[in-house]
Amino acid sequence: MFQRNVGGIDRIARAVLGLAILSLVFVGPQTAWGWLGLIPLATAAIGYCPAYSPFGFRTCRS
Repeated sequence: MFQRNVGGIDRIARAVLGLAILSLVFVGPQTAWGWLGLIPLATAAIGYCPAYSPFGFRTCRS
């Protein structure tokens, strides 16, 4: 379906960042903006970032 363009360290960083942002829904200011944390979590899970494609950017090995 998609060719992976997100590498291992990038995926870990996205997952950690996504969980941190998502935690804003449940703790802290409890804001709905925390749902945006699902975006980095999803890109980490599937290994594909649509924002990388137009620029030909890849953080994974071929």
